[in-house]
Amino acid sequence: MAMATSSAYPLPPPFYRLYKDYKQDPSSAPEPPPPIDGAHTIFGSVHQINEVLPSLESLGIRQLYPNGPNIDFKKELIIVNRELQLHILELADILVERPSQYARRVEDISLIFQDLHHLLNSLRPHQARATLIHMLESQIQRRKQAIEDIKQRRDEVQKLLGESLLVLES
Repeated sequence: MAMATSSAYPLPPPFYRLYKDYKQDPSSAPEPPPPIDGAHTIFGSVHQINEVLPSLESLGIRQLYPNGPNIDFKKELIIVNRELQLHILELADILVERPSQYARRVEDISLIFQDLHHLLNSLRPHQARATLIHMLESQIQRRKQAIEDIKQRRDEVQKLLGESLLVLES
């Protein structure tokens, strides 16, 4: 009966041999591959490297907020949100007084939701950048705290060693 052997850690990838002389000659390591340009496949799905959010006009949807690079997202989100609230109240009013005319209001609300969704998706790169900055700052803070803890422990050990030496000398 053959026994299966296993290890706690997997074997290194086969390309580790390319780096065997790295300590003696760092220039012996192969160059990294060039950055991927265009499309690439991840888990069977094809993705573009520079995916750009299509404009609402290219999707055939009317844009309710101004276009341009200097959009005040907070102001525009507030405006579109207030417009959505107004249209929902008007829909409730129409459903009570003129139920046959609700379809137009539902279309308007759908358009507002699409614009709101597009505006929020426009903020995704900013959100990702802010999240990354926050993560890096917290990592730096944790490392600084770890360094301070190590320094404190070192001082305590040095103090104990000094006391031990005094006890041994006497």
